[in-house]
Amino acid sequence: MNPSKRQFLGGAAALCLAPWLPAGAQPSGWPTRPVRIIVPYPPGGSSDIIARLLAPRLSEALSQTVVVENKPGANGNLGAGLVVQAAGEGHTVLLCDVGALAISPSVYTKLSFDPSKDLRAVGMLAYSPHVLAVHPDVPARTVPELVALSRKQRLNFAVTAIGSAPHLAAVAVQQATGAQWEYVPYKGGSQAVTDTIGGQTQIIMNGLLATLPHIRAGKLRPIAISKRERMQLVPDLPTISEQGVAGFESGTWQGVMAPATFADPVAERLSTLMAQIVNQPEVKAQLNEQGAEIVTRNPAELAQFFAGERARWATVVKSTDIRLD
Repeated sequence: MNPSKRQFLGGAAALCLAPWLPAGAQPSGWPTRPVRIIVPYPPGGSSDIIARLLAPRLSEALSQTVVVENKPGANGNLGAGLVVQAAGEGHTVLLCDVGALAISPSVYTKLSFDPSKDLRAVGMLAYSPHVLAVHPDVPARTVPELVALSRKQRLNFAVTAIGSAPHLAAVAVQQATGAQWEYVPYKGGSQAVTDTIGGQTQIIMNGLLATLPHIRAGKLRPIAISKRERMQLVPDLPTISEQGVAGFESGTWQGVMAPATFADPVAERLSTLMAQIVNQPEVKAQLNEQGAEIVTRNPAELAQFFAGERARWATVVKSTDIRLD
């Protein structure tokens, strides 16, 4: 075969393959070693579910191993701190509820890092509203009924951690309704769900993505969802807003952060790749079916969102006087 014909055929093959390659997957200097995704919560929660959907597809796109490591503790701050400490190696990122991370500076008096200075935004991936649910033996079926019951008998309310987004959302509902439940803190959503299913606690507020399978199995009964409008996925489930707490909205925002030293081109490339992956029809359908909505933001947009969430929750924390060492 002559050289010109060989070049033509090679070029034609490249053109045929090009549409199947993700836009950000062209070879570059990064990554040069395996990439770690730190999930700062136990397995089974919303962030963990998304990380494990993302990792194999990201590994294929990057032509490099991508591993998920669960590092729970201190409401996600332990894992976040490990990512900050890994700044020098440039291959470790954090996948977490970025709203919860924005709360930490207001709640923790001795935080070992400043999320706004030591971490940088990479990309937003998904949003999952909170669902207020109860053990099936709890007789209440609406928010007003649950509030009334809480004034008559002790109800233990499972929260993923003191100062977490689900905890503050529950406090906001409590303040608005006069409910009198008792909070029981856990180290993550999966154990909180398990204990509510087992009856050790009676109420839970948790991300719909990690809770919906248990609702569908009849192990938990939903009371309300934390969106301002009902979700098409669960159209018969009323919102907290329409049950007496006007305008109420909360949820978990899964996003990726990296050490502040992460280079802009790497963050942009990673953000683009992840957005493409979560918008793949099969991935999007799987997450939608489980209660998560795909919401992607680039590094600049996520940074702006994070700053807004930090200011918003600082006001809520101040009103509740929740402080942790």
